[in-house]
Amino acid sequence: VNGIRENLLAREELSKLAIFGPGAAGAILEGSKDYSKLFMQRHEIPTANYKTFTESNYEEGEAYILAQSLPVVLKADGLAAGKGVIICHNYADAVKEYDNLLLHKAFGDASAKVVIEQFLTGIEMSVFVLFDGENYLILPEAKDYKRVGEGCTGLNTGGMGAVSPLSFCDKSLKKHIEEKIVKPTINGLISENIDYKGVIFIGLIVEDGAAKVIEYNCRFGDPETEVILPRIDSDIVELLWATATGKLAAITLRVSDKACAGVVAVSGGYPGDYEKGAEIKGMDAIGWDDSRIYHAGTKAMDSITVSNGGRVLVAVSLADTITSALKMSYETLDAIAYDDMYYRKDIGYEFV
Repeated sequence: VNGIRENLLAREELSKLAIFGPGAAGAILEGSKDYSKLFMQRHEIPTANYKTFTESNYEEGEAYILAQSLPVVLKADGLAAGKGVIICHNYADAVKEYDNLLLHKAFGDASAKVVIEQFLTGIEMSVFVLFDGENYLILPEAKDYKRVGEGCTGLNTGGMGAVSPLSFCDKSLKKHIEEKIVKPTINGLISENIDYKGVIFIGLIVEDGAAKVIEYNCRFGDPETEVILPRIDSDIVELLWATATGKLAAITLRVSDKACAGVVAVSGGYPGDYEKGAEIKGMDAIGWDDSRIYHAGTKAMDSITVSNGGRVLVAVSLADTITSALKMSYETLDAIAYDDMYYRKDIGYEFV
């Protein structure tokens, strides 16, 4: 969002780098929720109804909240470490959170603008599209689980787990997503002369066989990436290189029929306050054939590994079915222990 691509290419010794990732003009799709909503409007991409407010029209925003049906969604416009979205189930909380975001700058400059959005019902899913500036490839879909509590309750997190593929994402829905969302997004970038070479993450909500866009990201999302990449049989470096160098048209994407499931272990108290430095035991016994551990908030200290963040690690397994993959991931986590370790026991509950 700050223009790292432009900064690298402006340096003579780096100017021939192949860079996977958009410049600032493309990254604004993630960097500003207001911008991305306007982009969707311009290119007739289905999304939730919304309005954007600043301090200058604060009172209009309050009135807009009270005119909406519940629940209502509040979003900090800018980057907020994945935590800038608040779903409010009553008007008092909505007005309080709106005040906290806009007047008290809960997320600093990121909440100088607040998007107030219609709450969409349905099931969430994530689609990743590689785009080389002209051609695109759609990668396997996934579903992640944002709420910290079982039954999808509690606060939003960066993600408590993910599964891929999705049984409800049939050929008809895939065609709908490509025709109504992916192609208009690609054509919009091209028509607006936005130089975009990288991945476009599209967060969707699906109801009655139709999808609407929740958000764009200009990067691979976590923890969905950990369940998508194991299912890709193509060489991932070749895919990234072809995207960065404008050669996706020559690539054939190979995807495994197997299912993949990831479960995230977090520090107790996350996404609120939590302790760091707990010794993580049991990882030496984990095999690396069909199950593996991806480190997130960990740290090597002397001869041990300790927790060093809210989301500590994710256990990922590949199997013939999501049920089998989840069983393997939970068995992996059962073999690991650290103080105040927590993970959801119901990841992928719709698919087992």
